[in-house]
Amino acid sequence: MMQPENSPEFSSLYQFILAGNGGFPAVQSHCGSISSFNPMEVDVLEFTDDHHKSEGRALAASENHKEAERRRRQRINAHLHKLRALLLCNSKTDKASLLGKVVERVRELKQQTSEIMQLDQTTLIPSESDEIAVMQKHDSMNGKSVVIRASVCCEDRVDLIPELIEILKPLDLRPLRAEIATLGGRIKNVIHVLGGENQTADETALCLKDALETMVSRSCVAGERSKRRRMFDHHNIIG
Repeated sequence: MMQPENSPEFSSLYQFILAGNGGFPAVQSHCGSISSFNPMEVDVLEFTDDHHKSEGRALAASENHKEAERRRRQRINAHLHKLRALLLCNSKTDKASLLGKVVERVRELKQQTSEIMQLDQTTLIPSESDEIAVMQKHDSMNGKSVVIRASVCCEDRVDLIPELIEILKPLDLRPLRAEIATLGGRIKNVIHVLGGENQTADETALCLKDALETMVSRSCVAGERSKRRRMFDHHNIIG
């Protein structure tokens, strides 16, 4: 039978539990003092660590960007230095003026290429007669060097090309392009060369033409010998 809450026995029991810890002896801790645990402190520590890592990554990215930008500027400056050297510009020439000169030079080169291509439209088939043609185009950048197109048609012989190479060497000419066609014992050479700065354009063209005429004259002699040999062989076969 349960006692009512307001009974004297229930009140005495309640007071006894509060005063004596429920009648059980107090448990003594043998581990020393127990520190309090606060979950909020762990969250703050984790946030601080993540913040430091994020700052480290941002700093590394900034350093990488600065290094990449430094290398990019070095490459640009190296290219600008090469352009100044090619166009014979002063080292103090600003970038805008330098780029303007580059555009102008590219246009001139395109014009020269177009003119050369127009000259190349002429037939490359060797003709029956000996021909020598020398045309020149001044280099407008320095007024000294010149682009020369030389066309030679003559009798073919074994040592013709080596002789042509030997002609170009002492004239300080740099070969740019060469085309060769042969037909029926005849040969046609079309060469494009860049003149040096030691001679004027007219002097270079004249020296080249004289050397080519000498070469063609040798080919004529060789051609006459070849014709006589062919006629002699033909006569012996018929006889």
